[in-house]
Amino acid sequence: MEFQTIGLIGPPNVGKSTLFNRLTGLRQKVSNYSGVTVEHRSGRLRGTSKTVIDLPGVWTLTPSSEDQKIAVTILEGKQPHLPRLDAVLLVVDGTQFHKYSLLIGEVLARKLPTMLLINMADELEQRKGYIDPLAVARELHTPTTLISAARGTGMDAVHQWLKQDHSPANVLPVLQAGGNAAPCAPNCGDLTAAGAYRRPQHSTLTRAVDRWALHPVAGPILCLIFLLFAFQVIFRVAYPAGQALTNWLGDLGTRAGTILPDTILRAIVVDGIWNGIASILGFLPQILCMFLVITVLEDSGYMARAAVIADRTMGRVGLNGRSFLPLLSAYACAVPAIMATRAIPSKRDRIATILIAPFMTCSARLPVYALLIAAFIPARPLFAGPLGGVVGLQAATMMGLYLAGLLAALVTAMLLRSTVMRGQASAFAIELPNYRMPRLRTIALAIVDRSKVFLKQVATVILVLNLIVWFLAHLPLHNGQPSEVGSSILARIGSLIEPLLHPLGFNRPVGISLLTAFVARESVVSTLSTLYNSVHPGDLLRADIGMAGALALMIFFALAMQCTATLAVVRRETNSWKWPIAQFGYMTVLAYVAAFVTYRVALMLHL
Repeated sequence: MEFQTIGLIGPPNVGKSTLFNRLTGLRQKVSNYSGVTVEHRSGRLRGTSKTVIDLPGVWTLTPSSEDQKIAVTILEGKQPHLPRLDAVLLVVDGTQFHKYSLLIGEVLARKLPTMLLINMADELEQRKGYIDPLAVARELHTPTTLISAARGTGMDAVHQWLKQDHSPANVLPVLQAGGNAAPCAPNCGDLTAAGAYRRPQHSTLTRAVDRWALHPVAGPILCLIFLLFAFQVIFRVAYPAGQALTNWLGDLGTRAGTILPDTILRAIVVDGIWNGIASILGFLPQILCMFLVITVLEDSGYMARAAVIADRTMGRVGLNGRSFLPLLSAYACAVPAIMATRAIPSKRDRIATILIAPFMTCSARLPVYALLIAAFIPARPLFAGPLGGVVGLQAATMMGLYLAGLLAALVTAMLLRSTVMRGQASAFAIELPNYRMPRLRTIALAIVDRSKVFLKQVATVILVLNLIVWFLAHLPLHNGQPSEVGSSILARIGSLIEPLLHPLGFNRPVGISLLTAFVARESVVSTLSTLYNSVHPGDLLRADIGMAGALALMIFFALAMQCTATLAVVRRETNSWKWPIAQFGYMTVLAYVAAFVTYRVALMLHL
């Protein structure tokens, strides 16, 4: 009998998702943190019709959190819409093998056909460690092999076990151990005494770096340096590349316009579609640059240290480092971040984290920040002096917006935990992986995948929004010709919300773009481009709202809840409309008040 449905299970940070990608060819996100793969992922084993299901990363099968509950449910064959598992691939880190006895024993006790995969074999050898897989197989009475999911070594034994006939007369002759004893956890002491296991040496590099990375003073400073470096690269390298791309696309649209006849069709294609798409595509290099930095820090092992540093701060507001992990992923998108809160055992901590996650600056905000900062903030050093050119004012402004969102999240968490969510914060523990050289394949796949997500968003939601905005800005027709923007349907809509915008220094195009942002935040750029009929709307916006209005707009956009997808997932995860409605109201009022104060202070300072 061949296996048809195989479950992949193991603790976080053991290379399980890397193995899943190698087995199936799917480009799934790889991360060092528990909770990233909260919902199962499934794919076809390469060259077969077999299904591989990637279960959440767990340390134990005791169902104390949502991800552990999902893992247990799938192992028991009770997960809706999923077939029962025929076999299990249990993945552990060979350099930390002695820490997984509990999980190994719990999985084997499920009595499913199980193969133990001891990953990181290459690193184990480099650090002078040793594991005899045959000795482990004999002790556990289950097939065992050493692999390196990153390099692909040792995978032949895995494929052989998955493809062979598993009737009693057909078993792996080397890896399969005989006997009728019940499965048990590995006894590393006995294995060590028998010469079958030798713990690897501690990494001297990790110890040396952690003296600074985990230092209570130097650690946070290093975090800030990394952020400043990322923002500096965005404005020194990625932004010029984006401007060059925007100019090239704009010229291409102009040339296409000369080919098309001078009809309403040309206006729709060039002004309604192309200009908006060209303006938003110009921010692709900045988004990919940010993801490049995040992926490098994750794959190197540094992000786990950032969680430890954050735990010291978050403990003061009633949360812990476990909440930091979903909040970190919210810098990409709040939707998967809110889903990742299922890994938080405490319901109070989970709800609080869900409510503050949208304050994190997601990638959809980045194009708007880049547009406003490039248009209004001068490209000069932050301070005078020989080292002044190291940090630019634009990069510092970008970092300030990220910190503004983080500060709002922490203050909100403190208010929640001191009022409606009183209670003691739960304990936090995390595995600190050794520092590793980031893998080029992992980085490349992360950037390619993010490009696909962004381009799909541009080709669907933003394209439709551009067309809707263009038509609303040129309807009704007069004698068969489009209306001027000032007498269009869109102008009437803008006049309704204009009284709310005037105290913040916003004009009508800004107000309209904020409405389209509810569908897709990054559409603010393309909407402004469509309304101003320019691939560089920042130049025209500078004359309309001035520095004070721009600063107010940055603060408003940093704090407002303008994402229907996020509201929908909050409703689903909390199983109540109470929390998303309260969240939307609180964030909107906070954003409006903060923008109003910012605008008035800026006017007082004659900015």
